[in-house]
Order: sequence, then structure tokens, then C-alpha cells
Amino acid sequence: MQRTKQYGNADEKVQRAAQDTTKASAWKAAEPETVSNFSATAYYFAKILQKRLNVPVGIVNISYGGSPVEAFMDAETLKAFPEIKVPSPTDTTKLSNKDAAVLYNGMLGAFLGYTIKGCLWYQGESNNDRPKQYETLFPAFVKQIREQSGQGDFPFYYCQIAPYNYNNYAAVNVVNNNSAYLRDAQRKALAKIPNSGMAVLMDIGEEFNIHPADKATGSKRLAYMALAKTYGLKGFASESPAYESIAINGNTVTIKFSNAANGLTGYGKPLLLFEVAGSNKVYRPAKALVSGGTIIVSSPDVKEPVAVRYAFKDFVVGDLFSTEGFPVSSFRSDDW
Repeated sequence: MQRTKQYGNADEKVQRAAQDTTKASAWKAAEPETVSNFSATAYYFAKILQKRLNVPVGIVNISYGGSPVEAFMDAETLKAFPEIKVPSPTDTTKLSNKDAAVLYNGMLGAFLGYTIKGCLWYQGESNNDRPKQYETLFPAFVKQIREQSGQGDFPFYYCQIAPYNYNNYAAVNVVNNNSAYLRDAQRKALAKIPNSGMAVLMDIGEEFNIHPADKATGSKRLAYMALAKTYGLKGFASESPAYESIAINGNTVTIKFSNAANGLTGYGKPLLLFEVAGSNKVYRPAKALVSGGTIIVSSPDVKEPVAVRYAFKDFVVGDLFSTEGFPVSSFRSDDW
């Protein structure tokens, strides 16, 4: 029996000081009348696991839409980030879910220590304006909850945010912002978070919907990771190809990927989202060709390339996949 549990309620979620308990929430069978206010991504994930493993699967939902990751972190961990202001317990200013530590205090903190098999994470949109900070903030969050749970490096699988036109999103007041930088921060986090995996959503984003309607696809990718990496099932692909390195020969750049044992594909369509740059750091569109598990790119406008990037736009529909159908994340070889 698949069961769900909604942790906390709107009135209790935001707190100035850490709470020992939250409002009791009973386990409920995953039926139409109980899942309408639950995480669709978590529901589909659990449904796949239960069917394949033939065991009961329970999911606890601890979430608050439109929240930055620091809202789920405790004040002690956030001392390493002095630029983030943590509300004082004695302050009387009205709080919101945007404030640091408040959702840890009201929701997450009381749950840590509960025995779990692993964690799913789907967040990042509200940190879109601070991608460089997120590169260290996000791994620090994962380290914190693992240490406080006392269960070691439990599996931590997360969704990369989907492409979206953030200039139409009033909640992120950044002009001409490019969410590809936040996606890149999430991509880089894989190397900093042990026992982790990232579901890439480059092919299902919606330009004017920050929460794409297709939840089943992302859930399936999370489930494949869990089945392969946590439960040891074999015989199927479970992760997207990942950018590894570049080699430059004259005006040609060869890009190497991991997780691409059976090669890459554009499904017969031209690859239109690659760019190369020279020492002037100006990117120009590049021609890209698949060569097994590598991509070879060049541009007549860049005689001496030094860097390459792929799908590095705010909203874009990815056009590069593994032959098993997993989309490649946007990436860049530079650190400009």
C-alpha cells in the first residue's frame, strides 16, 4: 500500500525558533481524495518503486512553494554564510517562507531523526538570482540534514530546475537573468554531494509556467536512479549523460561525457544549442556533430576556441539525449 504524509500546515510552517514538534499528521493511503494536495513528483516516484519492488512505500512531504533553500537550513549552519540574514528569535518583523531558517524551525528540524530510506529534492527556482552562492549553499544543506538525521549519507536525489522564462516571473526581481547559471550550480553540486543523483528536465520545461505540468517524466527519472543506485537493479539506463571535459584541436572542440556508454543522439535533428568562445569570452553559435559518446563542435566565427557551452539560456528546449532518452543538462566549460 502506497501511503503519503503531509508534514506541518500553513500556520505552523514559518517559525522564528526551532520547534520540537509539529502538528500530528496521520498516514493516508494514496487515493484520489488524499493526493490532490500532495507532491505529484513524489507520488509518481513512489508508485513506480512500489510496483517494481512490490513493497509498501511511504512518502513524507515537507515542502513550501516558492521557498529558498536557506529557509530549510538551521541558524548554526547558516553562520558559514554571513551574507544571509537569519531572523532573530526576538525580532517582531513579520516572517515569510523567504526568510532564512524559518521552515527548518517550523517543519524540517522536528522531522530529522525519523528513519528514512532516502530524500527527494525539487527546489532552486527561488535561489535563481544567486547561482554562485547556491554552489556551496545547496551542498551545505544536504550535509546538515544528513548529519542531523544520524543516518549517514543516505541517498539524495534531486530534480534540476526546468528551463523557464524567469524575466516573466515577478517573484524573482532580476532583469535579464539567466537561470542556466542556477542549473549549472545544481549540475556542479553532484560532485560535492556523495551518494546523489540529478534528474535533468531540459526537455519538459514550459516558457511561461515555472512548474511544468509533466510531473511523470521527472518522477520516472528519479525512480530509475533510486532503483539502480539504491536498490541495485541492473539492465537499464538511470542517469543523463554528464559533461566531463573538452579537448581543443585547432578550431575544433571535442566534448567528452560520462554516462554515455551507448552514445548520444539528437534524434536525427541538427544540434542547434552549442556555442563556442575565444579568449574574448564572446560566445558564437557552433555547428555540433555526434561522434559516439562525444560531441565535436566548431564555429567559423571562432578560430581559436577556449570554451564551449550547451543550451545555456533561460528558457530552452534541450536537443541532446543519450540513446536511452535521457536529456543532457545545460553546461559550460568556462567559469566566467
